[in-house]
Amino acid sequence: MKQAAIAITLGAVLGMCSIGFGQSNSKPAAAQNPPAGQAAAPAGKRPPAAKTQEEYAAYKAAMALTDPAAAEKAADDFAAKYPDSEVRVMLYEAAMSRYQQANNADKMMEMAHKALTYDPDEPTALLGVAQGLAERTRDSDLDRDQRLAESKKDAEHALSTIDTDLPTTGYPPETLNAIKNRLRSDAYSTLGTLAFNAKNWAEAETDLRKSVDADPQEPDAVAIFRLSVALDMQNKIPEAIKYDDQVVELTKDRPDSSVGKAARDEKDRLVKLNSGTAPGQNPPPKN
Repeated sequence: MKQAAIAITLGAVLGMCSIGFGQSNSKPAAAQNPPAGQAAAPAGKRPPAAKTQEEYAAYKAAMALTDPAAAEKAADDFAAKYPDSEVRVMLYEAAMSRYQQANNADKMMEMAHKALTYDPDEPTALLGVAQGLAERTRDSDLDRDQRLAESKKDAEHALSTIDTDLPTTGYPPETLNAIKNRLRSDAYSTLGTLAFNAKNWAEAETDLRKSVDADPQEPDAVAIFRLSVALDMQNKIPEAIKYDDQVVELTKDRPDSSVGKAARDEKDRLVKLNSGTAPGQNPPPKN
């Protein structure tokens, strides 16, 4: 999956949600007139807002913290002091981002779960849980099936709320589209990972293609490599080699990266396997 994708996307979302006080996010954003010939984009929520100047100042102070544990404590303290605040979810998402940047996946998912208690439809928090569970669940886990089911449910839920649960008022369409594309890419990557780990190669191919196509400006080397393997397992060798080439190119500045090395090894094996096949043709099906 994209390295630090959640943190980067969340940072952009939080940057969009520059809140004030005395507003409300209880109603959807008013639709803006689209250019001639274009359909109006779905209206998202208004940015959340603090109700008082004191609440707003406390929110700003908590958001400024960069240490993960300090950000978590500030979010807990804020939620206790302002139990009806609209911005609690944003503080837990900020703590989630801090833990993700610190490579603490367990705490990242804990913060995402807390955010979801305040807004169960928030796509970034949903994906924080979904991606963490997809990547960290092991066959030996006693609750393996439940964890994987939650990951799939949360990723699919995020896909259904990306257009409705991101603030839209006053932000450039290109910014919104870029964030939505990344979130969709992450959601499909998660679904593709679940299918990949289950060796459901056709489903993995479908979802990983959607992930790659959703955000071509930010290609994810891991998702592309998994797509190559899914194609390989279906004897689609020439296309698998094409995606291995893309991973090799993406990681050329990091030749020792695990995904770059895996792609080079995979490509070498597939080229040898395909050496007796006419260019552009697939080899005989695997036995």
